[in-house]
Amino acid sequence: MAEEIRAAIIGYGGAFNMGRHHGEAINREPGMRTVAICDLDPKRQEAAKGDFPGVDVYGDYHEMLKRQDIDLCVVVLPHNLHAAVAIDCSTAGKHVITEKPMCITVAEATAMIQAARASGRMLTTFHNRRHDGDYQTLRRIVRQGLLGDVFRVEMFGGGYGHPGTWWRSDKKVSGGHFYDWGAHYLDWLLGIVPSRVVEVRGFFRKLRWMDVTNEDDVHALLVFANGVTADVHMSSIARLGKPRWRVLGTLGAAEDTQGAFRVETELDGLAASATIKFAESGWANYYHQLADHLLRGGPLDVKPEQARRVIAIMETAERSSQSGRAEPVPYEDEIDPADRMN
Repeated sequence: MAEEIRAAIIGYGGAFNMGRHHGEAINREPGMRTVAICDLDPKRQEAAKGDFPGVDVYGDYHEMLKRQDIDLCVVVLPHNLHAAVAIDCSTAGKHVITEKPMCITVAEATAMIQAARASGRMLTTFHNRRHDGDYQTLRRIVRQGLLGDVFRVEMFGGGYGHPGTWWRSDKKVSGGHFYDWGAHYLDWLLGIVPSRVVEVRGFFRKLRWMDVTNEDDVHALLVFANGVTADVHMSSIARLGKPRWRVLGTLGAAEDTQGAFRVETELDGLAASATIKFAESGWANYYHQLADHLLRGGPLDVKPEQARRVIAIMETAERSSQSGRAEPVPYEDEIDPADRMN
């Protein structure tokens, strides 16, 4: 195992300051250090120098990849650039983290996985939201059997409002409306339901915001091999929303209520109600676990095949919307059962 992991950030855009977030998170981990940052924009290069004094700053990531002392590259770029840059990093012998979503297409995800395998280096995606308090709490509720056998999951995200005119609302760059929060929602869902996805039915609508190219409303219905059905709805034209989570099981149900889950269940044959507060989110755990993997050989938290499942479902949902019928999800039969749990 390496004694130190020296990291480079590729992309230092101002939106959400995610480049700075990654750099700071890396520097907080013993045995990890940010040593280089790359961005095309001279203004963002100057911002990087101010945020991380002494770190080398580049305008061309190809030049940066020539450095032998860089072990890890974190790709913090628009979604349509993830695949090509990640493959270049893997080919250069670097470990790679991509911001979520992993990429836009299953073909891209597969090429990324193949490049990482060929180089013998790690590939993962920043699904840090696995450490959100609501998801962690719901997973414990399900695993402790309070709901019995889950048979239905409903998820909603969004509201009513213009999505903005930046790259995240440009379908060619972002991948579409599903590829933002939808990537987190699907990753959560796949951690709640440990089963193969049999088919997906998708409904993609463009009805209101015609000056941007992302969809206004995306709706996916998933059928799992164990009989569970899931309904995932993301919208920018929903004036009335719904809870993020509603889960039905053979013994009970859970619904989020702003900071807690309302749980209706059965204990020893008696109906019971409970309010279970969300656990505290532990976002720092993503890099804790990554450091453990790279420095001490611990398990990889977000495997690339898991991240590819998310991409495959989103891509399949859109294909279904175009075909007007349910469609199968690529690679589901090749996923190790252990990788169906996150």
